[in-house]
Amino acid sequence: MELAFWKMHGIGNDYVLVNCLEQTIENPEKAAVLLSDRHTGIGSDGLILVESSETADFRMRMYNADGSRGKMCGNGIRCLGKYVYDNGLTRKKQLRIETDSGVRELKLEEQNGTVTRVTVDMGIPSMEAAEIPIQTKDSRWIHKAICLGSRLIHVTCVSVGNPHTVIFVTDVQKTDVHGIGRKLEHAHWFPEGTNVEFVEVKSKNRLHVRVWERGSGETQACGTGACASVAAAAEQGICEQGLPVFVELEGGKLTVWYERNGRIRMRGPAAFVFSGKCQI
Repeated sequence: MELAFWKMHGIGNDYVLVNCLEQTIENPEKAAVLLSDRHTGIGSDGLILVESSETADFRMRMYNADGSRGKMCGNGIRCLGKYVYDNGLTRKKQLRIETDSGVRELKLEEQNGTVTRVTVDMGIPSMEAAEIPIQTKDSRWIHKAICLGSRLIHVTCVSVGNPHTVIFVTDVQKTDVHGIGRKLEHAHWFPEGTNVEFVEVKSKNRLHVRVWERGSGETQACGTGACASVAAAAEQGICEQGLPVFVELEGGKLTVWYERNGRIRMRGPAAFVFSGKCQI
């Protein structure tokens, strides 16, 4: 079938977006693998389907590059906000988007008729082991020491609609992101897998983060990962709740607020790369 698409990215975390209000994809898992391949496909960290919703303005269905389903995607949902506005599917600048992790609220910022930045209410993060989930008798993993092969590492686990394992390091550029990330992603503690964030603390309101994403490997950025990193830092007294934290990722910067009411907000850009049609 012929498929019309937009290639987009949020600070380097790139996705193929498809308007499923007008067309259908019979096997999105297979399509995600084909389209995401950077040699034989379009090239992306995953596939996002824009669908109708009975409870919100639109629905986001997201698949990782390996075809696995993702419940939530912070950079991807900002791209979706830009997609629906720039394509004239809505004139609203405040949107409610249904995801597999619940409804998320977006505020769009536009210049000359196109969206440049989006703020997302990411909801309330959870550190309860059963909700992440973690296979453990502990109720939470905060600065928890675990053995990963011959390595002893300390992890803090957070759910921001999807599972995250945050590791604080002294130098993120000298850290074995691929080796540790690959082993932790499907470690026996995590029945649904986990994303892994490696966080270097620059100051109480500035973090440098590299991300190993479940189903995609190392990516330029991860919106939910940035939020999880800030939540983990606040929990350990590194960052202060209620104040903006500037998160530097390999592809750019996000601003994250871990509000005193427990909710997390994230603000960052969304960019159009190119559009086209392909056969799948």
